[in-house]
Amino acid sequence: MALVELGRFNRNEAHIVIGRLDSEGIDAVALDGNASIADGSYLFIPVRVMVDDEDLAAARKILSDTA
Repeated sequence: MALVELGRFNRNEAHIVIGRLDSEGIDAVALDGNASIADGSYLFIPVRVMVDDEDLAAARKILSDTA
């Protein structure tokens, strides 16, 4: 079991993706969401959405079906 990157999104999209995956029973976590918050550039830094390597294919399918 290892975390792998599903994709990079803006802050709001990342949390929408995580919620969508959670509704399908796939655990996901956002990394880098608070990066550089002190200098105000956090809106420009993509947030990485990470999933378990065993869930990657299913997570990609869910996102492709949603788009």
